[in-house]
Amino acid sequence: MIGIVMFFVALFALLLGFPVAFTFGGIALIFGVWAEGIEMFAFMPYRIQSIMENTVLMAVPLFVFMGLVLQKTKLAEQLLESMGRLFGGVRGGIAISTVLVGALLAASTGVVGASVVAMGLISLPVMLKYNYDKGLACGTICASGTLGQIIPPSIVLILLGDVLGVPVGDLFQAAIWPGLVLVGAYVLYILIYAKLNPEAAQPIPRDESISRSQEVKTALKAIVPPLALIVIVLGSIFAGVATPTESAALGGAGAILLSLAYGQFNFRMLYEASKETVKVTAMVFAILLGATAFSMAFTYTGGDMLVEEWMLEIPGEKWGFLIITMLVILILGFFIDFVEICFIIVPMIAPVAEIMGINMTWFAILVAMNLQTSFLTPPFGFSLFYLKGVAPNGVTTRDIYRGVMPFIAIQILVLASLLVFPSFYGM
Repeated sequence: MIGIVMFFVALFALLLGFPVAFTFGGIALIFGVWAEGIEMFAFMPYRIQSIMENTVLMAVPLFVFMGLVLQKTKLAEQLLESMGRLFGGVRGGIAISTVLVGALLAASTGVVGASVVAMGLISLPVMLKYNYDKGLACGTICASGTLGQIIPPSIVLILLGDVLGVPVGDLFQAAIWPGLVLVGAYVLYILIYAKLNPEAAQPIPRDESISRSQEVKTALKAIVPPLALIVIVLGSIFAGVATPTESAALGGAGAILLSLAYGQFNFRMLYEASKETVKVTAMVFAILLGATAFSMAFTYTGGDMLVEEWMLEIPGEKWGFLIITMLVILILGFFIDFVEICFIIVPMIAPVAEIMGINMTWFAILVAMNLQTSFLTPPFGFSLFYLKGVAPNGVTTRDIYRGVMPFIAIQILVLASLLVFPSFYGM
């Protein structure tokens, strides 16, 4: 039972706000030495070396760099402005354009914080100006900003691919259809909401000084460059021309070319993007090293065998296991970050999934869809904090929480459909 006690101590420490990497590493050291002695960590340097030599994980900093460069080229602003003019005449049109821009930003940048902040600064004031319901406006922005967790190239999918031993290219392909279904569900909800509450999502009067053809041309000018980059990056993976790591490098180079095309390139921007990339990468790899020590101590103390026994005794066999694990991940997502869940929880349950003969690609997409929900769930959903940080004074935390609830329900419904009807998604 030492491993199980260790797990709950780590969870409690995280809830108290201790740094994740040091929590996992420190608790692993304490319980590992107590249970097995210091000799247990003799192989730790070899594990660290194995992580550092993992070429799949090299895609993480490269995709982060690509996203940060694109975020600093004012890409989000141009997309939102042009899309807003295209859909503004439709009831709920600004919210719909926010969802579509969120999907494009997800596929081109994949940086949740940057997407939510950009749309919060640009789209939220416009929606409030035209008397949109505050909850609808906030919920749309938060949900759209988290699409980068399921729509490839997604950092979550790269981490899950490494943890589960599934080719990242396969995960990228498998995630496209669920991601598009989620976007469609968001748009459908907004249309229904606007129909039932006409005063809560009014259309914008058209600017007659700009012709419709001019609006379309402006929109295409904003959409085509990032879309071309998405096609090149993902297309090179799906066609088998490049590995995810190689396509990530291609994406980074393409992002710099786009910044030149938008006239936004300068060495200060390059320096800032590089510095932020180092920060994010250092955070992810520090957590990974701490999680590696934790999982080693957990395994040596027999915790993995105990979890496996419990999971195999769940009623309903495969379906019972899937339902319970999805519920556990969903609940944990209320309190801890997706990186911790990827590196600690998923390795515990992955062997059981393999024993039960579950398709690991499908299992990874289920987990990724579930982890996306963790960005929206109160009290620690990161998207909620990002939006609150840039929202006008009139927008309260209650408005944001109220607004995300329907979108959380939509995500859970799409997750349930993916669980029950995997063939519909090509799994």
